[in-house]
This record gives sequence, C-alpha cells and structure tokens, in this order.
Amino acid sequence: MESPEAVDQQGVRSVQRALGILGLLTDDRPIVSVRDIVEATGLAKTTVLRLVATLEHNGLLWATTNGYMAGPGLWRWAHLARKSWELPPETRTGMRELAARQRETVNLYVTRDIYRVCVAQQESPQPLRHVVRVGDELPMWAGASSKVLLRDASPALLDRIAKGSPHGPGHAAVMREWIDEATAAGYGESHGEREAGLSAVAAPVLGRSGGVVAALALSGPSLRFTPDRVAEFATDLTAMARQMSERGFDRPFGSPA
Repeated sequence: MESPEAVDQQGVRSVQRALGILGLLTDDRPIVSVRDIVEATGLAKTTVLRLVATLEHNGLLWATTNGYMAGPGLWRWAHLARKSWELPPETRTGMRELAARQRETVNLYVTRDIYRVCVAQQESPQPLRHVVRVGDELPMWAGASSKVLLRDASPALLDRIAKGSPHGPGHAAVMREWIDEATAAGYGESHGEREAGLSAVAAPVLGRSGGVVAALALSGPSLRFTPDRVAEFATDLTAMARQMSERGFDRPFGSPA
C-alpha cells in the first residue's frame, strides 16, 4: 500500500504533466497530436492517452481530426483571468500613446516568485523592435524591470535568483548594487545584460501600501538607447508610472469592488 506522501507526489506529478500538455498549445501550434505530445514530453503513449482523455472530459482539450486543440472549458478561466488582470482603459491608452510617442515597445511586468511576468504590452511601431508575449516569464537576474521590481526584495530571494543565474550565487551582491542604483535614480536601465543588443528602461509602479507592484518599461535595440534617449525615456516612464500609482494601481488590476 502506498504511503499518503507517495500518493500526493503522484497526484502532483499528474497535474504537472497535464499542464505540460496544455502548455504545448501556442499561437504557432494550436493543435497537437498524441504523437506530438509523446515526443515533446517523453511520456509513454498510454500515459498520454489517459491524460488527454481526462483533459478532454473536463473540457480543457477538444478532439479534432488532426489532434487536440484548446477546449471550451478554458473560456471560463480565460474570462476570469481577463477580468482580474485586464488593465484600466486609461492605462491601456497611456501605454499605447507612450509607444507611439517614444517609438519603442512598452511592457508592464509583475513579479512571480523568481520570475517577472509580462501582463501587458504595446509594440513599437518600428520594424526592428523587441517583443515579449503577454504571459511570458523572464528571469530576474538581469534587466531594467528586475532592478525596479526587486527594490524591496529580501536577501533570501536575491540568493535564490542568483543561484539560478548564469553568474552563480555571487551575483546576488551585484544585483543588490543594481537595485540600489535604480532606487536612487528612480528608474532602472539595462544594456545587453540578458540578451546582446537589447536595452530597456523601467520605472516602478507603486501599490496602495507604497511597495512596488509592477514595472513599466520601454525596450528595444541598444543602438537606439543612447544616453540622451535613455534620459528622455526615463522622464516619460516615471511620469506615467506615477500617474498609475496615484490612480491606485494594484493587483488584481480590476477596479476595487
């Protein structure tokens, strides 16, 4: 007879596998076959068939002649997520105007454990631009937004982030220096720290308690992020971030009940 701990671990593993299958669905691949799932996950075909049948039964997958697509049961979750995370109209308008004014991509990030998640974006109108999809998770060991989001981070959190970075545990001290510099300046900037040729400037958005709840950023090719432009970006970003903070920006992003 299996112990309760073993049963729990098996249940968690099944959930992770099921989520992994759903995660294979993307804009570029809206339908996956059983063969695709087996090749991507390395699971036995019998295991895949069992998981797929469970997901289909609960409306999370939908069978087609070519494979499986996202099921109608996901609409309810998508509606709840949109209701909770959708930005106020004035913020969406502000991001659109900022992208048009500065001609660089505008992103809004929040923290999820050791990652930052893009929750909103307005693409640059220029052909050569930086694009992060809404929902993408990026590491926190580098980048202008990370330096802003981690302003109040504990040493333990910085240690965890540093351990997962290419630079090792000692990177925590470097991160703290970056964070302190960004705090003093009122904004963070980065140039090729995570990806060569990519630069960004970010300003903090504060919640009702005064803590940093989001980072508003402009990002694009480093060749366009000259010192003069960085200064201009920072001024525009901090002004908009301040307006968002004053309106009571917080998580979740919907209007208070």
